Amino acid sequence: VYIIQVSVGNHQWTVKHRYSDFHDLHEKLVSEKKIDKNLLPPKKIIGKNSKSLVEKRQKELEVYLQTLLVKFPITAPKVLSHFLHFHLYVS
Repeated sequence: VYIIQVSVGNHQWTVKHRYSDFHDLHEKLVSEKKIDKNLLPPKKIIGKNSKSLVEKRQKELEVYLQTLLVKFPITAPKVLSHFLHFHLYVS
């Protein structure tokens, strides 16, 4: 499970997801919103549990999510909003 820091404006929170969750989100966004299929960091098989690889991938996944938020500045797609738990933070 990756713990990812999300920043939107002055708000920050964390989300916890497995890589497979990111992959599922990405597949939906590629098909529905035509985002670049190469945007998601690739899944690595060898050494996947090494601490340095986990830390590196976590940073890459944070960048991935921030990139998505830049691509959808006004309204995030429903699948992305749910993934980021926006429903818990909208007042």
